[in-house]
Amino acid sequence: MKLSKLALIAAVACGINAHNLTTATANDINMVSFCETSCDCGEPVCGCEPVCCDPGCDDGSCCEPECGCEIACCDDTSCCDGGCDSGCAATSCLDDLAGGCLDDPCSLFGDIGHGITVGGWASIGYHSKAVPLFNSRADEVQLHQAWLYAEKAIDTSNGFDIGGRLDYIYGTDGPDTQSFGIDNDHWDNGWDNGGDYGHALPQAYVEAGYGDLSVKLGHFYTIIGWEVVGAPDNFFYSHAYTMYNSEPFTHTGALATYNASDDLSVYGGWVTGWDSGFENNGDAFLGGASMGLCDGLTMTYATVFGRFGEDKTGGGDSERGYMHSIVFDYAVSDNLEYIFQSDYLDTEDAAGATARSTFGINQYLLYTLSDKLALGGRFEWYDANEGIYNSDNDIYALTTGLNIKPHSNVIMRPEIRWDWVDGDSTGILEDDADDQFTFGFDTIFLF
Repeated sequence: MKLSKLALIAAVACGINAHNLTTATANDINMVSFCETSCDCGEPVCGCEPVCCDPGCDDGSCCEPECGCEIACCDDTSCCDGGCDSGCAATSCLDDLAGGCLDDPCSLFGDIGHGITVGGWASIGYHSKAVPLFNSRADEVQLHQAWLYAEKAIDTSNGFDIGGRLDYIYGTDGPDTQSFGIDNDHWDNGWDNGGDYGHALPQAYVEAGYGDLSVKLGHFYTIIGWEVVGAPDNFFYSHAYTMYNSEPFTHTGALATYNASDDLSVYGGWVTGWDSGFENNGDAFLGGASMGLCDGLTMTYATVFGRFGEDKTGGGDSERGYMHSIVFDYAVSDNLEYIFQSDYLDTEDAAGATARSTFGINQYLLYTLSDKLALGGRFEWYDANEGIYNSDNDIYALTTGLNIKPHSNVIMRPEIRWDWVDGDSTGILEDDADDQFTFGFDTIFLF
């Protein structure tokens, strides 16, 4: 494995640049506003409303405002700090972004009864250059994801419960999350619509649980890795090479989750290979564990091993082997979060020859200024030894970006990305270049 001096410099820069980002998949830690008064009012109801004297109380007694019904500080306006629901106006748009708070997103459907929730989002984006990942359609405004889901989440607090989830996606991300593990147009594979657009049903499962144990049965997203397919659950608009090339997207089978304690969850199950619908594509174990190692630090180990893809054509396309992902998530402070991920993949074909051999390290630094604004950085080193692009390539990608939320239902994600290749760059970046800069921007509308 090779690591150039330039990559080392970039890695160090990403590691020490401490004013970066936040993410929807990690712990959202919001700024807390406190309003001092001379009254002994106790704790605010929602955690961020100011405790205020009620100017309508003749006896001067204090009251705690309820959620959504906050009142501004009485008499002494110096207690207004511009924090959450403090009743103080921002002095500029930047001040509003840096110190503003958001309500819960509105929903067109919400709970439609019997505990079933229906919702979704639309992700519309533009990127100046193509990368061989999700964002492969360059220099064009496009619909990445028009997403609908219906879910009944289980609640085992009172014993046994049953639920499930169904997801549908249309857009340029659709073909990338189909069941392409078997190229025979089964399930949603082949639901393409031309021009890189397509449909997919990436999740269709039932889930049953009792107490601390639950089991999914059907077609569901993998537990491997930190980045996911759904746009709102990623900080960045673009994706990592590791996620796209060395991790499965979906599985079909059964997966059990046992919450052994507040600090330990264990996963285990059987799946029919990688990225297959309801047709046998192999036999593999999927499992792992998530552990709280100490205050603010969690580690998640997830693995899949066995037969990832069966030979359906007689052409020697079967693949078997081992893959794991290890993710450390550390809350450095209330606003700063650091994520370190390493992935390892080693597989062989039916003849015993190496099919894929890769190793990747991703680092994320996330800094939250407020509910409305966060900054982020990601540095990736992807060592594609065999079976991905051209043999024995080291690929690096440095990404910086923002999450801007002007409204609870809107997320804007501008970013600048620098990719460079140490080795044969044929077929990786545009025009087979050794490096490229890419500007990307998307907006997610939640509903």
